Amino acid sequence: MKQNHSVSDMETMDTLKLISTFREVAARGGFSRAAVALEVSKANVSKYVSELERQLGTRLLNRSTRTISLTDAGTLLLERSAPLLEMMALTRDELLHRSREPSGRLRMTAPHGLGSVELSILLSAFMQRYPEVQISLDLSNSVRDMVEEGLDLALRVGASPDPNLIVRKLRPIHMVICAAPEYWEQHGRPAHPDELAKHDALTLSLSGMQPAWSFQVDGKPHSVAVRSRMDATDSLTLMQMALQGMGVARLPCLQVKKLLDDGSLQHVLSDFSLEPVWLYAAYTQRRQNSAALKALLAFLEERWKID
Repeated sequence: MKQNHSVSDMETMDTLKLISTFREVAARGGFSRAAVALEVSKANVSKYVSELERQLGTRLLNRSTRTISLTDAGTLLLERSAPLLEMMALTRDELLHRSREPSGRLRMTAPHGLGSVELSILLSAFMQRYPEVQISLDLSNSVRDMVEEGLDLALRVGASPDPNLIVRKLRPIHMVICAAPEYWEQHGRPAHPDELAKHDALTLSLSGMQPAWSFQVDGKPHSVAVRSRMDATDSLTLMQMALQGMGVARLPCLQVKKLLDDGSLQHVLSDFSLEPVWLYAAYTQRRQNSAALKALLAFLEERWKID
């Protein structure tokens, strides 16, 4: 079915569409044959070529009642536009492929501790499942501006305060209170969470807030303000300080499991379960996400199923 376009539609038409019409006229040697191939009216084909000439400020075709021929400018445009339109077609096909099949590069950020413990193993398995996906991973404990930095996904401990981000709860991160054996020998082991107030605490930086650790006491939430001897943005640094006997740290179980198993660190207050913190996935769009991002979110949810 032939398409009819008004002059105003023609005036705002994409230049690439106008070039494609011009190339069809040149290839078929006339407006009528080009109109049949493009399924538009001959008048509109003529208008499209005239609009392109207007935009470029030069005549592209010599016209007579019987035939057309290319001007020097038209010959140049015909030669130069072929690779441009081919590149656009290839790009369109690749983008369509990426919207349907996981492929292309994902840019993501995650906390240091998560990246060093298990994320690399998970991403390796994901990339083996989807060999056309590439990943750029930025390990950072700071909150990043995802739009400004062009990030597709952020894994964060704790929900994002940014209302423009979409967040998904992925998994709980269970915590333990631990220190080196020599620290406990020197300072004594607390029998109740409140006794932590007199210990040297190694804490995560909290933007000037008084550090506090949360527990369950008699089935109810119980918060204890601790005295921070050292704070850091990275839990790995706190773990190393704890290994040196410098204080008590609240650390993820996964991060210190081997150290607890071999006795390098010893945990306390196991009868007072700590409230877990949550790992979230944050991203900027709900619609039209790439197939690669959708696949990664589904993969992480599959591997980190919430019990």
